[in-house]
Amino acid sequence: MKSYFNWFGEQGYEKNQQWLILGKGPSFSERSHSDISMFKLFSLNHAVREQQVTVAHIIDFDVVDACGISLVENTRVLVMPWYPHVKNKPGLCTLADLVRENAFLHQLEEEGRLLWYNLSTAPKKREGSPVIYVRFFSAEAALNLLAQAGVRKVRSLGIDGGAAYSGEFDDLKDKTLLSNKRKSFNVQFEKIAKIIFNTGIDYAPLNVETPIRVYVATTEAQMLSVKVLEYSIRKHASMSVKIYPMHRAGIEIPTPKDIRNHPRTPFSFQRLTIPALAGYRGRAVYLDSDMQVFKDIRDLWVLPFNGADCLAVREPGESGRRPQFSVMLLNCDLLKWDIQEIVSDLDCEKLRYEALMYDMAVANDIRLDIDPTWNSLEQFNEGATALIHYTDMATQPWVSTENPLGYLWVKDLFEAIDAGFIPLSFIEGHVGHGYVRPSLLYQITHRIEDSLLLPRRARLLDKDFVAPFHSIHKHGRTAGLNLIHRLRAAIRNMYTRSPISRLERTIRNRMR
Repeated sequence: MKSYFNWFGEQGYEKNQQWLILGKGPSFSERSHSDISMFKLFSLNHAVREQQVTVAHIIDFDVVDACGISLVENTRVLVMPWYPHVKNKPGLCTLADLVRENAFLHQLEEEGRLLWYNLSTAPKKREGSPVIYVRFFSAEAALNLLAQAGVRKVRSLGIDGGAAYSGEFDDLKDKTLLSNKRKSFNVQFEKIAKIIFNTGIDYAPLNVETPIRVYVATTEAQMLSVKVLEYSIRKHASMSVKIYPMHRAGIEIPTPKDIRNHPRTPFSFQRLTIPALAGYRGRAVYLDSDMQVFKDIRDLWVLPFNGADCLAVREPGESGRRPQFSVMLLNCDLLKWDIQEIVSDLDCEKLRYEALMYDMAVANDIRLDIDPTWNSLEQFNEGATALIHYTDMATQPWVSTENPLGYLWVKDLFEAIDAGFIPLSFIEGHVGHGYVRPSLLYQITHRIEDSLLLPRRARLLDKDFVAPFHSIHKHGRTAGLNLIHRLRAAIRNMYTRSPISRLERTIRNRMR
């Protein structure tokens, strides 16, 4: 019996060959309305019943009997773990043992159409093949199998999240739907995001525009915060993402004649160039550079426009704040913005600065359909906040040690460094140019996550540091507030170093 990876290597598939994963989710039914002829097909579990495929992938031995003759007639090869699961639990019998018990497996093995691989849940690993990790659902293993085999582009139908099957599988709802006791299929997206990040594979649902295009308003001085923002987006994104730092876009932005219409920051007008940069087609996400993401940006990307040309953040409750346009989803098919014309309208007083920047008057139909959790101003609620906006320029974590939420930003910075996503030399260069505080290098070297706990000798490194945009918007905090935040930081640090916290991290890492 051949290993999956040996078989795959023998097939001679071209590097640009695209693969389509077919699961049992609601979008499976859309395959008849989509051109799937360009793809090699890779099915999950019972999906092979309904569609001829190149590769059928099954983790649980029970599915073999349920699919029966379809496995023989509808697939070129069947791929299973060397130790298949039985009733959603890791089994103790090898695939070779099960071949002797099952007529369908026996026939496929005789015909050289049964392949094995090492699954991470197996009691033992067989030599000669890499280990494929799975935590929640078989889609994780399938994407990993393709990525580890060298496939660069994968699309999917039927990997939808939620808690439903496509109508073709109504007979299985009471038998296999979420039989592993998960509340929904959404949990698989966390692991899919990790696979995309670690392998660089281009993955997206077939019915969703891809990649997610994120345009970030910034300057070179803020590129460290942009890189941490990008890392925070990618670590959670369950489909491919492309990030565009807009100061490098090459579009010249004229300066209005009247000083009252001058942009309040060096990047205020950058967002107005996005439709042109996108070729006036498709979707685009706009973000400021002083942000950090904690949830899957796909949730924002797939929001329906319902005819609108711009979606903005809905303000929470009775906040009294005017609508924010620092997080937007733009319908570039409808937005025909031209920055030259916009500035010309400011110059001839057809447009006021306040209407442009605070009302986004150049959009015809704005809907406040983005949840407030996607623009949380200097606040964080575990499990709820999707995006923090560090709006207080004087206390942004890369220029100040005084932000009480700075430990969240530094944590992602440490992760990005450890993952090789941000080289230390990049940070050293930014310190050398005076873009970020010198104490950040001390913090990295000594792995101090919370800036509020830096010793005095580290803080003294920032004595002569003046942040590039410090003069734009100064803020202060009372000594009482600082004392409260430092006390919380000390308690948090004590807990992080405690045996209970270390045990929690060990268990969480093993579960991953």
